[in-house]
Amino acid sequence: MPDTVNTSGSVTAPGPAVRPPWTADLGDGTYRNPVLNADWSDPDAIRVGRDYYLTASSFHRVPGLPVLHSRDLVNWTIIGHALPEPEPAGAYAAPRWGHGVWAPALRHHAGRFWIFYPDPDHGIYVVTAADPAGPWTRPRLLKPGRGLIDPCPLWDADGSAYLVHAWAKSRAGFNNRLTLHRMAPDATRLLDEGTVVVDGDEIPGCRTLEGPKLYRHGGHYWIFAPAGGVATGWQYAFRAPGVFGPYEHRVVLEQGDSDVNGPHQGAWVDAPDGGHWFLHFQDRGAYGRVVHLQPMRWRADGWPEIGAHGTPVRRHRKPVPGEPPAAPAAGDDFPGGRFGPQWTWQGVPDPAWTGRAPGGGLRLACVRSADAGDLRRLPGVLGQRLPAEAFTAATDLTLTAGEPGARAGLAVLGDAYAWIGLERTAAGADLVYRVARPDGPEQDAAARRPLPDPGRPVRLAVRVGAGAECRFTADAGTGPRPLGDPFTATGALWVGATLGLFAAAPPGPGPAAGHADFGGFHVDGEQEHP
Repeated sequence: MPDTVNTSGSVTAPGPAVRPPWTADLGDGTYRNPVLNADWSDPDAIRVGRDYYLTASSFHRVPGLPVLHSRDLVNWTIIGHALPEPEPAGAYAAPRWGHGVWAPALRHHAGRFWIFYPDPDHGIYVVTAADPAGPWTRPRLLKPGRGLIDPCPLWDADGSAYLVHAWAKSRAGFNNRLTLHRMAPDATRLLDEGTVVVDGDEIPGCRTLEGPKLYRHGGHYWIFAPAGGVATGWQYAFRAPGVFGPYEHRVVLEQGDSDVNGPHQGAWVDAPDGGHWFLHFQDRGAYGRVVHLQPMRWRADGWPEIGAHGTPVRRHRKPVPGEPPAAPAAGDDFPGGRFGPQWTWQGVPDPAWTGRAPGGGLRLACVRSADAGDLRRLPGVLGQRLPAEAFTAATDLTLTAGEPGARAGLAVLGDAYAWIGLERTAAGADLVYRVARPDGPEQDAAARRPLPDPGRPVRLAVRVGAGAECRFTADAGTGPRPLGDPFTATGALWVGATLGLFAAAPPGPGPAAGHADFGGFHVDGEQEHP
């Protein structure tokens, strides 16, 4: 499966300089939140020497478990994925939104990197690597079962090891509690049946306690865990003199008078200068769960204080000065017909789906499928996270297909979706704009425009603005023209909207009905510094 690192996101086409979709680094020694203004859900991060590494939930996306790198917790790039193929692969041949990889934990121990991740339908898995860029081992099932979520290990100073995890009510029938196991130091097995160390039902006002991260600091064992739900929740810290408790608790981060709803679920990390920081997410609907960075300090009474007296900050000095601005790639020139690690599929792909376009760029096969008319059910959508609140994405498309019904385009995809592109007809090809409402069928949302020259590339673009409003335009040789009314993007189950490319065809003889060539993917931001 092609998965070549292309971190620059640069655009080689002539024209004005392209602005990055989002830059958290303000260039004056400070940063603004979010530091990752895209759907990097349930982040966990560690520092190894001068380097920081982060992973996040990937849910149904393939490959999964993205791995990001930073030198300052502000400027991040994607260096790969720890899960090239889901386990078990057969369960994810078709899109299964809301399933797959939930909140992972990333650690460095005994000279290796470790990621513990849950699949709520199958259990808790472990992958390891000597290099965070890979290769990673195949997943090993540590604890089978349904409803097991959000695992996190701890290797203690005396050589013993532990694993804490939460529960998903949708599978287990209950939630709001944290279970701790003794674990073999090599993480090959659990050594007991598990003990509930925090029961959220016994804490007034506590609901949906989940996402635990287990640490040791200052003579105490600590569990950092969110509660209250992703859109409206808060962050707890629990501490105990022994790993099995009893744990006392405090709320250490909540929305307060800020505009950051539900600030919770993340990672405590330190900096080389001895400072402490906390990464967490904020749910922003169609934009997904964006990542904020908060200062953190240990108070005289031994408890942590996150943000400004427990409230998120909008702007702050950088943890490590001097690092240049960087952000995860969004644009892609598709060198050699390969795509960068910002792209993922909706289901397990076939290598035959992609190739190099003759003139450069990416070729997608118009794969035959009974689900070709509903992008939500089509595994062959190559997508990425919306890279900012406001941006424009554009690509050049040529559709070569000999059968009516073959189609390809540029989409913004969630529970509802819209796409602009080309569909083959008996007479040639039409430029189309189609929309599907949640749980509804796809329909034309503008009059179809027959192309006078079906072999000529058409430039497709979408401008995404505040409120995830999407305006689609196309240039078939006479200048950009809008198609239809604006579309408001939506997220899907646990994920934000996807910015995607696709090619598909109705069922018929043979695996594909022609192909679509995409001549690069250009993303231009519209950010302004505060």
